[in-house]
Amino acid sequence: MKTFRDLRRTLRPFLFSACALLFGASGAAASGDADAGTRAAAPAGFSAARLQRVPALLGRLVDDGDYAGAVWLIARDGHVVQHGAVGFRDLEARAPMGEDTAFAIASMSKIVTTVTALTLLEEGRLDLEEPVSRYLPELAQPRVLVGGDADAPQTVPALRPVTIRQLLTQTSGYSYGFFDGEPWRTIYARADLWNSADAADFVRRAASLPLKHQPGAAWSYGINTDLLGIVIERVTGQSLEAAMRARVLAPLGMRHTGFTPPAGVPLARMYGETADGRLTPIASPVHTGPGLQSGGGGLYSTLHDYARFAQMLLDDGQLDGVRILGRKTVEMMRSNQVGYLNPRPRDRFVPQGFGFGVRVRLDDAGMSDALGTPGSFGWEGVTTTYVSIDPKERLLMILMTQRQPFDAKMLFERFSNTVYQALE
Repeated sequence: MKTFRDLRRTLRPFLFSACALLFGASGAAASGDADAGTRAAAPAGFSAARLQRVPALLGRLVDDGDYAGAVWLIARDGHVVQHGAVGFRDLEARAPMGEDTAFAIASMSKIVTTVTALTLLEEGRLDLEEPVSRYLPELAQPRVLVGGDADAPQTVPALRPVTIRQLLTQTSGYSYGFFDGEPWRTIYARADLWNSADAADFVRRAASLPLKHQPGAAWSYGINTDLLGIVIERVTGQSLEAAMRARVLAPLGMRHTGFTPPAGVPLARMYGETADGRLTPIASPVHTGPGLQSGGGGLYSTLHDYARFAQMLLDDGQLDGVRILGRKTVEMMRSNQVGYLNPRPRDRFVPQGFGFGVRVRLDDAGMSDALGTPGSFGWEGVTTTYVSIDPKERLLMILMTQRQPFDAKMLFERFSNTVYQALE
């Protein structure tokens, strides 16, 4: 079995030859349309035979035309038990997907931004309960929407300031707009946040937005981590990427992660679907650029880069002798900070619980839609990227593709099920 130390020394681009044993007679690899494969078949408490259901699932989705291609990695107890690539990174060019492919990871960026912020907390340079306005004075007088419409919103002053804790837990009241109904969609669309010239312009535009609810009163997915990234910039005096690189990316050897596609690395193409369900190339929904580095969704990364980051969190903040966060900091990060979020019937786009920058699975009495373990944590990207980390099973799972709408065909749940069912 390969350890993460072995992978750091030896990883290079992988394209694996067809293997009919993985997919049977009709899978993606056996069809001759794309290379696919796995490495390091299944010790560490897995059934090797049952774990082959993972590449079989992904191969079927490619064969059926639901996805262009994907990469995945499964590790347990620090050993990589399976990793592979299937399908194409570019259907039109017939360019095979490889494990060296870079992806726009969208909201999986939030976890990296959160870890960067927590390094500042450990140094005493940030405090969970301090107002965000200490660093972003433009946000000193937030208002809460209580009625009206986009043309004539009715607002009241917030009863308390927005805090660093609320940015970390998505409870500030700031939204994204596009996940909500009216008047939020129109209000946020008019603010045009993602065309901000730079971070200061982003904060000015955000200051004009009313909150969805009183700070700390509820969980609302929104621009919280983007604002947190700008806090990091103002505390450190560096760009967000420079702060990330110094504190997280470089120490972990994550050379292919950043706010622009990594040089010399193939990039997966983004796909949507036509009215009749066929895949078609579309523009990336990722919002970033030289003037604005989106801590909430702007990073590009590769499978093995992000696997090192995830393994660091699974190993309580350290990897290969390099410590990024203290053990107690990681414990707090992955602890539920917000109570039980999901009502009945279950909303699959709202987590059960939430820590700092990560969903947290609770002991949920039958409310889950996939196999798993209470205490596992992670997050997803709107581009259909996924990471889940399970401290009890000492397990991590990563899946990356580029597809809109998000998580078509319940991909994340099906991937999780095929991994967990293989545990002995």
